[in-house]
Formats: sequence, structure tokens, C-alpha cells
Amino acid sequence: MARDYYGILGVSRGADDQEIKRAYRRLARELHPDLNPDEEDRFKEVTTAYEVLSDPNKRRIVDAGGDPLAGPGSGGFGGGGLGDIFEQFFGGGTFGGGGRGPRSRVQPGEPALVHVTLDLAECASGVNKEITVDTAILCDGCVGAGTNGNSKPVACDTCHGAGEIQAVQRSFLGQVMTVRPCPTCGGTGEVIPDPCHKCGGDGRVRTRRTVTVKIPAGVETGMRVRLSGQGEVGPGGGAAGDLYVEIREQRHEVFVRDKEDLHVTVNVPFADAALGGALTIDGILDGESIDITVPAGTQPGQIVTIRGHGMPRVNSGVRGNLHAHLEVSVPTKLDPRAVELLNSYRDHSGDTIELASATSTGTSSGLFSRLRNAFAGR
Repeated sequence: MARDYYGILGVSRGADDQEIKRAYRRLARELHPDLNPDEEDRFKEVTTAYEVLSDPNKRRIVDAGGDPLAGPGSGGFGGGGLGDIFEQFFGGGTFGGGGRGPRSRVQPGEPALVHVTLDLAECASGVNKEITVDTAILCDGCVGAGTNGNSKPVACDTCHGAGEIQAVQRSFLGQVMTVRPCPTCGGTGEVIPDPCHKCGGDGRVRTRRTVTVKIPAGVETGMRVRLSGQGEVGPGGGAAGDLYVEIREQRHEVFVRDKEDLHVTVNVPFADAALGGALTIDGILDGESIDITVPAGTQPGQIVTIRGHGMPRVNSGVRGNLHAHLEVSVPTKLDPRAVELLNSYRDHSGDTIELASATSTGTSSGLFSRLRNAFAGR
């Protein structure tokens, strides 16, 4: 059963091109996945309906009760029918000579991809970023028509307006009639004898323009933001494709990111590791200060986790955690007074250098234990 493309856009069958375009833009803004992720399927359906009804040839098929996007009937050859088998062998065409007819000069534009580099703070808070895009826009000389002044396209002399040419080829099945797009008109069935001086008949021109993209908080390298209809205008002034902005995140001098979590290394003096201490650092969000408490008796490699001070998750109020990795700094240069104090401490503590037990799970035996386990497994 043919799809109701008019109903999908909410317009009458007699709607003109401008009504169809306005309806599509209204629905596209309402259903855009960046605003309503749950409506992505319907957004695709609306976009497909617009592409069909903005193409004169496809719209004629719809008005005749057909569906220009419906696949061919099953013919017992993998679901595509005998015609598809011939198309694979001979580069397009039909069995028996029936063709598809000329295609529209107006084609949808291709999607475009650009990259934007953000620092960690911009990724954390979100940002409006202006980017420069080299793209194709509607030619203002011919408004997409591709013709100069009041001139009009004429039927192609090679295919006589059919948009395709037929040829007979020999195959293992005998003589087969094949159909190919006309090389002169590119399958449109018409040529432009007096093309627009500005676009050369393409209906679009290359230009550089500035686009503002709203990047949500929590993005990271590889994520993309889609701007609907901000890509290249298609041939013949067709609907513009989408523009995708891919994120590249700069490496931070202090923080290391792992998804929503952040990691930072804190160098703790020997005395503070023993007695305890505290450190206040600037977080990744504006005006944010974070207190890191170093507990007394801190061991090398110990981790202190501050919950809720990591990166935000995209489209949610949830933030990851900040993990402070505590590295104990042992002094290498001591003045006489420091030596005297440390000797006094050593005499007072009674601690001595000794071998650790091979079965110990403490930090001091960690390396030995790993080596022992490695050799035991051989």
C-alpha cells in the first residue's frame, strides 16, 4: 500500500511547493533529534516525505496512486525480481525494455562534516561556537533553475527527453535489452542550452559562511552535533543536507578524562602524607572550587574520590566523579636540621628495614607478589 506522503506532512494534495516546504520546516524544527531524541524515526519519515513531494517526478507517481520508494515485487531471485538480476549484470536497466523515466534535476544535498576543537571547560559547560563552513548555497542568479535570464531547458537530443538510452547486449541468456542513464543529460531528459552565468547550470554556488552551533555540556571527542538543513544545497537548488559538527577535545594540563570521570595527580609531601592535609583546586566549571582531603597515613598511589565533581553526562543532570591520585613525595635533599628531626623520628618510631612476607597483600609486596604469580603460572 502506498504511503500517504501528504498526510505525513499534514498538507493537502493540492499544496504548492512553498506550502510543502513550510510544513516540512515546521515539523523538522519540532521533531529534530537534538531537541526530541524520541522522535527521530518520525523526523526521518517527515524528511523522506518532503524529499518525495519536492521532486516533481516522484510527486507525479504519488498523485497517480503509487509509491516512488516502493521496492520491486518479488521475482524469486532473492526478493529483487529478475529485473534486479539484469541490473546487477548490465549496470541498470530492465528486461523487455521498459524504463524508469527521467530523473529530476533537483536533488537533495549531501550531508557535510566539519570539526570543532574544544577545551575541557567548554566540553564541561557547553558552548555556542561559530564555525566557518565551505559549502554550496542556492544560486541567487537563477534561484536554482540553472538557466540564464528567461531561457528554459530543452529536451535532450540524445535520449529525446526519456533520460535514458536503450541498448541490446549479448549475454549467456541471449540478447538482452538494457537501459542506462543518458550520458548527455545525466538522466534528466533535458539540457540547458543557455546556462546561468553564475552557477554554470548547477543551480548552486560555492561559498564560505559562518554557522553558530549550540554544543551541549558533556560532549567528548568523536561525538557529533547535527544541524538539520545546514549542509550543502543539492543540484538544481534541491533541499540542503544536514551539517554534522564533530567534536575534538584538547588535552588538559591537569585533568585526565575517562568518559564522565576525571583524574588528577596530587603530589603530597612526606610530612602531609603522615600527618594529613588538604588542598583546594579549581574545578572544570566556572567559579567551582574543590577541596581534596589528604588523610593521615596516606600511602603512595592512594586514591581519594570526590563524587559529583567530574564531567556532566550529555542531556542529563548527572555528573561523574573526580579521582585524586595521591603520590607521596620523598625528599631527596635535606638540610642538617631536617636530618636531625628525621633521625629523632626514626629513633622514636622504632621502625626498621625488613623483608615483607610473600603472602602479604600490602603495598610493599605488591610488585613481588605479581612477579611470583607470573612465574607460578609458567
